[in-house]
Amino acid sequence: MKNFISILFIFIIVSCSSGKTPVEEGLESQILHWGNGSEPQGIDPHIVTGVPEHHILIGVCEGLTITDPKGGRDNLPGVAESWTLKEDQKTYVFNFNPNARWSNGDRVTPEDFVWSWQRALTPTLGSQYSEMLFYVKNAKKFYDGEINDFSEVGVKAISDYELEVELENQTPFFVGLLAHYSTWPVHKETVLKFGEMDDRSMKWTRPGNHVCNGPMKLKSWELNKKIVVEKNEFYWDADRVKLNEIHYYPIQNESTEDRMFRAGALHVTNVVPQGKCPVYLENKNPSLRIDPYMGTYYYRVNTTLPHLSDSRVRKALAMGINRKLIVEKVSKCGQKTAYSFTPPGTSEYYPDTVVEFNPEKAKELLTEAGYPDGDGFPTIEILFNTQEGHRKIAEAIQQMWKVNLGINVEIYNTDWKVYLSRQDNLDYQISRAGWIGDYQDPNTFLEIMRPGRGNNQTGWANYEYERLVAEANKTSNQEERYKKLMEAERILIDEMPLIPIYTYVKQFQIHPDVKGWDANILDHHHPKFVYLERD
Repeated sequence: MKNFISILFIFIIVSCSSGKTPVEEGLESQILHWGNGSEPQGIDPHIVTGVPEHHILIGVCEGLTITDPKGGRDNLPGVAESWTLKEDQKTYVFNFNPNARWSNGDRVTPEDFVWSWQRALTPTLGSQYSEMLFYVKNAKKFYDGEINDFSEVGVKAISDYELEVELENQTPFFVGLLAHYSTWPVHKETVLKFGEMDDRSMKWTRPGNHVCNGPMKLKSWELNKKIVVEKNEFYWDADRVKLNEIHYYPIQNESTEDRMFRAGALHVTNVVPQGKCPVYLENKNPSLRIDPYMGTYYYRVNTTLPHLSDSRVRKALAMGINRKLIVEKVSKCGQKTAYSFTPPGTSEYYPDTVVEFNPEKAKELLTEAGYPDGDGFPTIEILFNTQEGHRKIAEAIQQMWKVNLGINVEIYNTDWKVYLSRQDNLDYQISRAGWIGDYQDPNTFLEIMRPGRGNNQTGWANYEYERLVAEANKTSNQEERYKKLMEAERILIDEMPLIPIYTYVKQFQIHPDVKGWDANILDHHHPKFVYLERD
């Protein structure tokens, strides 16, 4: 039945009255068709956490800065047309573009950011990314309830067109992280029209209600079928925007997405099926792209469970995985084996940690923990969101742990929203995870594993690790800062609350009509730089 529905969906989407494919029609009408992997959790920038959500948010909203689409380290102007750093090296003044507008025509003001950051830092909202703003003076104290007056937090509208941000310490990556959606503004009047400041229902984000400030605006949302955004005529740089619409398709089945691409239904895919990548490489498929990607594919471990609370068990699980076999025989698309959480080379940071494949040592560790040859060890479950590639990796690791450690493993897949909820509630044992850098700095990885952080999601807390990362964030000298981060990384890999498997590449297919889709390690593609044109 599922195959029938998939094929029927392709037939319906490709068959249109003109007899042309969506790709052909898209060229004429400047409509981009994009495979987006999963049905998004939502599009409230202060609540969501995933890559499918980011693909949509980068179109409909905008922060103070945007990333360089060509991969440069320096961010480009967004709502802020310029910014200056004062002599203390921790106070920024952002000068607003006077033409910045919300999609309803209202002017985007510095006060919009003050209110939005207060919302993101309100604990009852439950943002998993609140720590992105903890670099702002007193932001964490406000979040923790140590102060109640938000005017004491270091973000202020000092004029109708100027926003001043005072940081706790010198933070060299701060301008970079402002391109992340968790720091973006929301339209106060619209949010409050449909709920309170800390309302998580996201009613304000529904079609007909949604107001934001990006180059596109929300047009329609058919659950599990398609999201459509259209050009926002009020966007400050609307003259540069060539696309009239973007259609996002939540296609979890990689083979279905591949067929849709070959049938002319998609311009860009989310992934390439694992079995197809080596074939496409051998055949020199001109549509195949394999770009660098600053991300790590790993398994989270729920350290609150008795049988997984012992670091010896977690290290044994890590040593029981043959990463080389996974990248060469399972993923097979240029991924590199990972022996650290932070990808090597992230802003010239090269971790020296090692995770060896050593079944004998792994068995010794299990024996020390009270499970000789796996005897008495409970059956464990690997959770993953529905996707063929995740299943194949889970099946490979299931077999490795059975053969190498004598451990029985069950695998369980679920849809994206349930998967996110189960991780957030620690309702899992082992969970597939991927972390893509939010800005170009190793802190974007190591920060999330600090105790209590919203994206830690393992229950692990190590206060020496916390101290080192905190001290690194107060250190302006990069060499000294990286030494502290390296010490923290060593603790993380020694304790193993997460098991790194490989460093990502971004493997996908793209139609030659798509222009402006430049390779960059964050995989950010701002719609105002993308257009359709035939050579």
